[in-house]
Amino acid sequence: MLRVKIFIIFLFLTSFVLAFMSGPISIETSTYMKALVLYWLFSTLYTHLRVNSKSGKLNMDYGVSYSMSIALFAGPIGLFIYETLYRFTVYIIRRVTKTGDPDELLHTFYNIGSFALNNTIVFYLFFYFYPSFQNIPFGFWLLIILLALIVALLSDIYLITISYFFGDISTPREAFDFIKSRSITDLGKIAFSNGFLLVFLQAESWQMVIALFILNYLVSRSFVDKSLSIQNKVERDKFEQMAYTDFMTEVYNRAFMDKKMKEFNLSGEYLGIIVADIDKFKQYNDNYNHAVGDKVIQSFATTLHRYLNDEDFLFRTGGEEFTIFLRNRTFEECSVLVEQMRDGVVNSPVHAEFHSKNVSISYTASFGLYFYKTSEFLSIEKGYIYADHLLLRSKELGKNLVSVKNGMNDLPLSVRYSE
Repeated sequence: MLRVKIFIIFLFLTSFVLAFMSGPISIETSTYMKALVLYWLFSTLYTHLRVNSKSGKLNMDYGVSYSMSIALFAGPIGLFIYETLYRFTVYIIRRVTKTGDPDELLHTFYNIGSFALNNTIVFYLFFYFYPSFQNIPFGFWLLIILLALIVALLSDIYLITISYFFGDISTPREAFDFIKSRSITDLGKIAFSNGFLLVFLQAESWQMVIALFILNYLVSRSFVDKSLSIQNKVERDKFEQMAYTDFMTEVYNRAFMDKKMKEFNLSGEYLGIIVADIDKFKQYNDNYNHAVGDKVIQSFATTLHRYLNDEDFLFRTGGEEFTIFLRNRTFEECSVLVEQMRDGVVNSPVHAEFHSKNVSISYTASFGLYFYKTSEFLSIEKGYIYADHLLLRSKELGKNLVSVKNGMNDLPLSVRYSE
């Protein structure tokens, strides 16, 4: 930590010395004060829109920096005054609102030193190379983009150095990966924002300066609001998924089945309701252990899910009991599919570890299928009860069976025996 402090103090003192060695501000005091007030106001306003990121022990803020344009307009001393005013304003706001880090003051000196030093270097590079770029098409903008890249590279070198002192970066590869993580679009935004600001400042077109500041603020505000909205939706969806997902099998749970029942109840669609249950499940817990029993349940869920499409629903409705809603199929299609499921279970043994040995466990399941059209005359809850009765019939008749009924024409019960 001592080396980090020494490095930050070095950056700050170097920027301070270079600023005051560069001579006085080269523009009229009144003009500079107008620019300083606008830059300070909008930079401070923009602070709450900056994106925070953590890399190792570093807390980093990302956002548009206007330091390059004021450096090229007012010189190193004008830049240093702006950075000091702006950064200490942010420091005071964070102290008052108690949102700052424990080392916020040290971060403030780092920000002043790094931004002032980088853009002081940019100041001298700009006026040295500008004559050579004047005769190149879009030479001014090419130079501004090049200088933005240099600032970004210098900033990354400082941060890599600090990360090295902290031990978060130790190899050239890690340093290169850190540099690659920088956003090219953010660099473009910084370059063009500062380029236009410099042009407007030199023309003393204050309305355009203010308009550009406001535009950048509105764009950034819109981006942050949309990002928060997307993040909130993702979080809501995640919590909803957690609330409706069975954690062992990762299929839907009974609560979600109740929700879908309400949706389907009066939909008027044809629905095949299957209730399935593992035969003699207790013996797997008794003969092996509950971990092996859980493996059997997970395998059963995976096998059933393999036969479904995106419109179907699979729910775990009990310990080893599952319910399936088959949609957009005929009775015949549902009947064939449930038979395929029964065969699939028979041919899908479970591989598990028991007493440090790998064991292969074969198991069977019984099924009940009730097919009907949802309507006000027969609720889906009633259809589920019928399917459950069909499952019980399969169990009573010997297990590893499929019992089906077409509720559309009240066909007699059909039981399909295994070989």
